Amino acid sequence: MLKQRILTALILAPLAAWAILALPSAFFALLLGVIMLLGAWEWTRLVGLNSNAGRFMYMAAVALLIGILYPLTAAPSSVVVIGVSAVAWWGVALVAVLRYPAGIKALRQSRTTRALAGVLVLVPAWGCLVILQRAPGPGFVLLLVVLIWGADTGAYFAGRRWGRHRLAPRVSPGKTWEGVAGGVAVALAAGAVGWFWLRPEVMLPGFLFLCGLTIASSVLGDLSESMFKRMMNVKDSGGLLPGHGGILDRIDSLTAAAPVFALGLYGLRAWT
Repeated sequence: MLKQRILTALILAPLAAWAILALPSAFFALLLGVIMLLGAWEWTRLVGLNSNAGRFMYMAAVALLIGILYPLTAAPSSVVVIGVSAVAWWGVALVAVLRYPAGIKALRQSRTTRALAGVLVLVPAWGCLVILQRAPGPGFVLLLVVLIWGADTGAYFAGRRWGRHRLAPRVSPGKTWEGVAGGVAVALAAGAVGWFWLRPEVMLPGFLFLCGLTIASSVLGDLSESMFKRMMNVKDSGGLLPGHGGILDRIDSLTAAAPVFALGLYGLRAWT
């Protein structure tokens, strides 16, 4: 499993870096939209849609919302509305994760609620990433991805080596506080390097605080997907990526982290 994870990452990492840094904004938005639609297809398993017709209709609805949102991404200030809508959902998700299984009655009983949750996970994250790639620049998107991948890697190895205290045993028994600490340490080191590289219009302590907040939100994204999978008795969201599961299993942290990172940068005036 570890060999598969490493091999897949070695293939995906340079492709992701190239797409972020080299693609014009319209093509980046299109490629990212395709990834989100694949995520929407996988989310239909968490909704409980079993027919292909229902699954395609859900994908079409997500595609329509992305198309409606696309013109708004030309204005950096749109990140406020898009990001706040995402953060509002993640606040609800945090309560559900902390109270699991008692806090998921509405999610368990209503397909519509689970379908809406998927929209709020995928569509605002797409919008925030497109705005980031356009406004402060692709380097910030790449840094966000490096923060998440670095935190994920640090958490994996620190958790295996020192993990003792479980983070959320009812949702994801394998995650530990020691793993989170290792992930944060790696991410903050990457954030410091990123600050020297990108030179955002913000002091280093404030930037590192934002990086830490971003990683905290990425952990919530991971736990939230784990909660949905446990609730629906699904092991992996899909099998597209060997050793990693499905698309959602790779972007769950990103969907929660992107709105926080984008909102934070805009609020700190990290770009003009």
